[in-house]
Amino acid sequence: MATFVDRVVLHLQAGDGGHGCVSIHREKFKPFGGPDGGNGGHGGSVSLVVDPQVTTLLDFHFHPHVKADNGKGGAGSNRDGANGQHLVLKVPNGTVVQTIDGTVLADMVGAGTTFEVARGGRGGRGNASLANAKRKAPGFAELGEPGDQLDIVLELKSVADVGLVGFPSAGKSSLISVISAAKPKIADYPFTTLVPNLGVVRMDNHTFTVADVPGLIPGAATGKGLGLEFLRHVERCAVLVHVIDSATLEPGRDPVADIDAIEAELAEYGAGLAERPRLVAVNKVDVPDGRDLAEIVRPDLEERGYQVFEISAATREGLKELTYAMAELVEAERKAAPPAEPTRIVIRPLAVDDDGFTITAEADGSFTVRGIRPERWVKQTNFDNDEAVGYLADRLARLGVEDKLAKAGAQPGDLVRIGEREFDWQPTLYAGVDFVPGNRGTDVRLEEKSNRLSAADRLAARKARRVRSADEVGADSSDDPDDIDDEDDAE
Repeated sequence: MATFVDRVVLHLQAGDGGHGCVSIHREKFKPFGGPDGGNGGHGGSVSLVVDPQVTTLLDFHFHPHVKADNGKGGAGSNRDGANGQHLVLKVPNGTVVQTIDGTVLADMVGAGTTFEVARGGRGGRGNASLANAKRKAPGFAELGEPGDQLDIVLELKSVADVGLVGFPSAGKSSLISVISAAKPKIADYPFTTLVPNLGVVRMDNHTFTVADVPGLIPGAATGKGLGLEFLRHVERCAVLVHVIDSATLEPGRDPVADIDAIEAELAEYGAGLAERPRLVAVNKVDVPDGRDLAEIVRPDLEERGYQVFEISAATREGLKELTYAMAELVEAERKAAPPAEPTRIVIRPLAVDDDGFTITAEADGSFTVRGIRPERWVKQTNFDNDEAVGYLADRLARLGVEDKLAKAGAQPGDLVRIGEREFDWQPTLYAGVDFVPGNRGTDVRLEEKSNRLSAADRLAARKARRVRSADEVGADSSDDPDDIDDEDDAE
């Protein structure tokens, strides 16, 4: 069973907002006391927070589907629905949040760092909140807005000051076990370490973290031997230490060739690894042949500019000097790093002429309206209620959507898309004019439009009948179809 997971795919669903309530206050001797429908509660959001006690993404590996609570619907007597409970997911330090296509949404470093990844939907307003001086008793309420639904990828990249890199069985795990309190698995076969191990090193007044990165092999940068998964944990290290096996019995292996192979993989992987300061630790000098080989290759490595240390993790020879050198490089990198700027809230108000929406003429002759407010209003509209549809038309007209559609060249009957809805644009709806209240749940403007269309259909049908009748009785008919049609229409 997996015990360490550093990459998972999460399927997130924020909570939907609760629907608003349509209610009229009624009591004895007071049958119509005004609207008292409450608002729906907001849906719960899904957030990620860095917890130092969490070191793996294992929990999400077994539970990849995450859903926050929905908001409750409103009720009569001005009772608002309860908000859905927010869901907070704890992730390890160094977690990178990405979309499925690789777009980085957040890089979460530092305990307590929080990122809201899926926002809950707004609750719909009840008819009590929608009432005004002209619309005293609305017969509709807003629907709750759906919560965000998306898939994300979480990748864990170890956060450490020093990264130990090298071939399998070079002694990296042994080294971190003696310079820190880390207790990694140690054995005499390759790829004993399959997951990165972190250890905290304290040297006098210096404290830094060291990562034991699993062994790399040629081709690691292209994924060979799980190289991409291993190299990901080196990205954040400020200092790299080559741990070289000077007592290997494998043919074709020597310290210089090992360093060249690892450097080639680091350069191919990128992420700025080629520019990181380096140290070289030639390990296993407690073996006679290993010490001899270390003394032979040391001048060549120093000529390349490396600071070389001959060490033995078994006898702890040379570890003090190596640890001091690590601390010095870490302190130098920390001082060279730009100071962290305090978090500032930047307020960017909209321009005076910014309506908050755009209209795009599509190739098929349709028009698409994009904007936060129009799309949200459409989601919150109950299209089975004529009064709600008329209210939406009024809001869009006041926002300027009707005028911009006309200026963009839209003609009556053209297809208009707003969010996931499609409409046949009819500017003759008289949207935006003074509202004339009627029966609850109805809109007289929609009825007039329907009546006009019906009258036009009737007139066309009558004309067709008159023409057929005239053809049947002959050209000497004294009835003028157009005059009769006009009289019928006047009636």
